Amino acid sequence: MAGETGLGADDAAARLPLAGIRVVDLTRVMAGPYCTMMLADLGADVIKIEHPGTGDDTRLWGPPFIGEESAYFLAINRNKRSVVLDLKTDGGRAALWRLIERADVLVENFSPGTADRLGIGYDAVRVPRPAIVYASISGFGQGGSSRSRTAYDLILQGMSGMMSITGQPDGPPTKVGIPIADIAAGMFAAFAVAAALVGRERTGTGEYIDTSLLGGQVALLTYQAGIHFTTGQVPTRLGNAHPIVAPYDTFPTADGYVNIAVGNDNLWRR
Repeated sequence: MAGETGLGADDAAARLPLAGIRVVDLTRVMAGPYCTMMLADLGADVIKIEHPGTGDDTRLWGPPFIGEESAYFLAINRNKRSVVLDLKTDGGRAALWRLIERADVLVENFSPGTADRLGIGYDAVRVPRPAIVYASISGFGQGGSSRSRTAYDLILQGMSGMMSITGQPDGPPTKVGIPIADIAAGMFAAFAVAAALVGRERTGTGEYIDTSLLGGQVALLTYQAGIHFTTGQVPTRLGNAHPIVAPYDTFPTADGYVNIAVGNDNLWRR
């Protein structure tokens, strides 16, 4: 890239949209780290806080491993700096507060209520840092009767209805091949953080963001949910076919499979 633009790596990084934004990353596994990965890719200085011992669980999620770190961990924690802090100790919390004092954004995916018990919930942080953008990512959101339920991607794909529209018509409910509930929550949270930073330029104050895996999955249903709510029809599994457009499917050939997607009559005639 440097050869194509004439910019060195440092110059190119300085021109990224979130250059100069500092993020305290209190997340682990997938949804939260995916959010902060996106912020880091956009130029933010992300400082990832890890607990003593093994650190983020996904460091050990392998094989494959690259050195002593899993490819899984490296894929979603790129462009970040890491520091080990024991937040159950006074010293660890004091060190974290020194980072928060210089941060623009804080992202956490503790179980709801944990950040408050550690003394680093939004109500505690916004008093000394009213301009901070504070994002919480959880399975079911920070309020409501399900807030304390343990959440995993597979469970949320099933609860949201995503698995009822994925797979073959005569097959069982099928999960999407990637952890789409985690990834979507991370993407929605990153989008909200970026929007809050834009809003802060106008108002001078930060925002609190509450993003859930379940909410992200329901949002991805888009027209499938719209069809159900307007007609009462229950969407079903169609394999690789489209519920409206045809031909739009995977077809067998003599030497494999081919995807054919024709979105309108003009394309069909061509």
